[in-house]
Amino acid sequence: MNASPSDDFHVFDTTLRDGAQREGINLTVADKLAIARYLDEFGVGFIEGGWPGANPRDTEFFARAANELKLENAQLVAFGATRRAGGTAEDDPQLRALVASGAPVVTLVAKAHDRHVDLALRTTLEENLAMVRDSVAYLRAQGKRVFIDCEHFFDGYKANREYALSVVRAAHEAGADVVVLCDTNGGMLPGGVREIVADVLAETGARLGMHAQDDTGCAVANTLAAVDAGATHVQCTANGYGERVGNANLFPVVGALELKYDRRVLPQDRLSEMTRISHAIAEVVNLTPSTHQPYVGVSAFAHKAGLHASAIKVDPDLYQHTDPALVGNTMRMLVSDMAGRASVELKGKELGYDLSTDRDLAGRVVDRVKEKELAGYTFEAADASFELLLRAEVQGVQDRFFTLESWRAIAEQRADGSTANEATVKLWAKGERIVATGEGNGPVDALDAALRAAVGRFYPQLAKLELTDYKVRILEGQHGTGSKTRVLIETTDGESTWSTVGVAENVIGASWQALDDAYTFGLVRAGLTP
Repeated sequence: MNASPSDDFHVFDTTLRDGAQREGINLTVADKLAIARYLDEFGVGFIEGGWPGANPRDTEFFARAANELKLENAQLVAFGATRRAGGTAEDDPQLRALVASGAPVVTLVAKAHDRHVDLALRTTLEENLAMVRDSVAYLRAQGKRVFIDCEHFFDGYKANREYALSVVRAAHEAGADVVVLCDTNGGMLPGGVREIVADVLAETGARLGMHAQDDTGCAVANTLAAVDAGATHVQCTANGYGERVGNANLFPVVGALELKYDRRVLPQDRLSEMTRISHAIAEVVNLTPSTHQPYVGVSAFAHKAGLHASAIKVDPDLYQHTDPALVGNTMRMLVSDMAGRASVELKGKELGYDLSTDRDLAGRVVDRVKEKELAGYTFEAADASFELLLRAEVQGVQDRFFTLESWRAIAEQRADGSTANEATVKLWAKGERIVATGEGNGPVDALDAALRAAVGRFYPQLAKLELTDYKVRILEGQHGTGSKTRVLIETTDGESTWSTVGVAENVIGASWQALDDAYTFGLVRAGLTP
């Protein structure tokens, strides 16, 4: 078991509850269990699992978690609301469900805005305070640790400061361990958060937490502003998932706390797992990881401009705010028409080629890249095509496992609405002329099938290759159906993934180029030589 940070500071994750409210996310119980394991592995202190008793899925999650989740770093948290107006805590079915969940910690949402008490709860301000006090006291008597989420706190503070403070006092005095100030509408800015949190802390003495929505794009900044003002509990979601535009993103918050504040909030050596955990959770929720996410995005430490590359060649810290290895990421050099010799040398080194001793070679590669990009190619998103270009310049000859004579693709629309797609390729491989035909769901799929049929017997390694993504772009500066087309293809061999590019006057011609590069690169990776 990893040694965990002390209880003095809490990293509280609510991906399974608040994050799951994002449009497009629909988690099964198995998904929630998988995400909980990743979060525990990362080392968060608390994982809010959902609202037991409110819906069957969350109730099942807690029942299965009792037997299937073996948490090493985190405590499981059940979410619910304060007792109903006019009732008692002991007889409240929601509170009983929270106790029955088996979770050692409970988070209760409470109204902190007087207008919400009046319009949503339809009760008096005093009864709302009693609901808070009674609910906290009841759960404490049942042996639960209790956190209170003061919903709409900042808006409530602005509307009626004294009442918002009275809700915090009621929760604190009843025994809540943490009172969380929620920017539920996400409208706050860091200066206001810092000022209000400092005032609440001074007036109440309660231990405070922060829950920030990202509607102004300031959720991470607002969370850190609350920490600056004395909050010692931060509520976040993995990758910033959440309702509307999302919540405070767990990963930049933790990255800032550990690397910028020098505050240990994770078990030792867990920060270097951040990129992997972020991408793994994205896979579970079936959303493509954000390439430009701070710290963990594949572009977070990617450098494109030649000026940057020249400086990075001397010292990477000149254009990077931290060492990417600390968060499990890597520095990448992007090769484009902005590239200078330094960019190409660094990219070559990344790929295993030392170009620093051959200025002429590096210059030829730069010129070749600029020439190709002027024609519409892009290599910053097609590393494999760039590596093939680089190998051709280094070797003085292109890798050619097969040579195209011609291809033809036919798409047939039938009267009954069905379609048929067929492609024929004529090429040379191993000194033999081959003609092969393939069928597919579309003309490009048929072309892929024809290519595999033509050379598969010579190169059985192709059977392992799978196309995983396909993008088409009409290039700027062209017009209508006569425009030039760029195709990007992503391919995997089951162990790694690479991207290739093709450009032509039509989508099938561009696809052929990208397919050619994809399979050529795959065979090179497999250790074959033409």
